[in-house]
Amino acid sequence: MNPAKPGETRRSPWIVGVSGASGTPYAAAVLRALLAAGESVDLVVSRASRLTLLDETKIAFRDAHWRDDLREWLSRGADGKPDAFSVDLDGVRYWAAGDLAAGPSSGSYPSKGMLIVPASTASVAGVALGLSKDLLQRAASVTLKEGRPLVVAVRETPLNGQTLRHLVTLDDAGATVLPASPAFYAGATHIQDLVDFVAGRVLDAAGVPHALYRRWKGELGGGTRADD
Repeated sequence: MNPAKPGETRRSPWIVGVSGASGTPYAAAVLRALLAAGESVDLVVSRASRLTLLDETKIAFRDAHWRDDLREWLSRGADGKPDAFSVDLDGVRYWAAGDLAAGPSSGSYPSKGMLIVPASTASVAGVALGLSKDLLQRAASVTLKEGRPLVVAVRETPLNGQTLRHLVTLDDAGATVLPASPAFYAGATHIQDLVDFVAGRVLDAAGVPHALYRRWKGELGGGTRADD
């Protein structure tokens, strides 16, 4: 964990849950943008997501060294190049996925809401069914019962009927279901642009200001680089 310093008043955080779906660059982009916006973050990295992170970035995420591992992860671009971004982790508090006594496991713990990025079909099912098998699922269930914003950036294709029913259940419960579907009208020329579009839409759903992508202005061709 990363407790607040003595005498320090910490802003209510956004809880960010990273599940085992492919798409760890999406999570990195969301985390960087939240911190850049001055938001506090409570981070939960599921056990399954560590395998995905290792496969996609070659980074082994460890509880005992989470700060060093997180800094290495967030500093990389979506293309894998190191030191593409500078990051300040002072606003991050980390909770182990197996810690069901952690702050976010309780409704009395103050938070602004939760973002699951990326959301696997397993995490979608667990939250929809109220399984609470780990801290990520428990925190999401708490977020729903407390009426706080929950954004679920599902990253899977194709979607079968069972998962679609789980997503409808989450929508009915008040969550925002946000498929990780990049758009091209913003003039993307790099993989990072596509990643940032999805991250920006997640933050739009949470009401967090950002400048991750250029917005549609109602003019054809308005997203081309020639307009810069």
